[in-house]
Order: sequence, then C-alpha cells, then structure tokens
Amino acid sequence: MPWGRWVCLGFVLLWFTLGGIAHFLYADAMVTIIPPALPWPRLAVWVSGVFELLGVVGLLLPRWRRLAGWGLVLLTLCVTPANVYMWLHADAFPAVPGWLLLWRLPFQLWILFAIVVGAGLWRRRDRQG
Repeated sequence: MPWGRWVCLGFVLLWFTLGGIAHFLYADAMVTIIPPALPWPRLAVWVSGVFELLGVVGLLLPRWRRLAGWGLVLLTLCVTPANVYMWLHADAFPAVPGWLLLWRLPFQLWILFAIVVGAGLWRRRDRQG
C-alpha cells in the first residue's frame, strides 16, 4: 500500500475512533448540535457513534475496508446538517470560535478525500473470470 494511502487510512482511523468514543463520552454536548428539526437527537448521536466505530473496525479488516469506507462517506455526508447548523447558529455555541465553525465545512471535504484514498474507493475491483 502506498504511503499516502497509509497516511489517509491512519488519519481516518484516528478521526473516527476518537469521534465515535466522543459520541458516548460527550453525548450531552453532541445532542446540542443536532438541528431541532431532526427527531430523537440523543439516539442520532448514539447511532452515529456506533457507525463511526463500526466503520473503524471495518477499515481494519481488508475484506470489509471498501464497504466500511462507503459507510463512512455516507455517515460524513449525513452529519453535514449538524455542522451547517452550528455555523448558522454560532451564537448558540459561544465556546467555539466562529472561524472554527466555518472551517469544519471544508474540513469535511478533506475527511471525505481521506476516506476515499484510505479505503481504496477510487480503485475499480479487478474482474475475475
């Protein structure tokens, strides 16, 4: 595996391991960033934390790496409304600087890129037979 792919995979593993754990350790704080229009915010936090950790496990298993990568891509896209909500309602999060709330949105593009590279999603599967 090329070193760039290792770097991306390592970043994704670290990011989603810490993030998944944080969903349980800091669930109360995470509930506050769920847009009010979405139902069951605590359940959403817990489910997304479980899927982050499942994604990490899947990335560690070569047989499941591509599927886990696609799952983490979808999960990252699904949490975008929370990041947009925080940015649009920055006054509700005075402990977080406004520039950081804005920075999170393009940072998601980096996360998506790292998932695609680290999980090998850009490569076509070899055809057999």
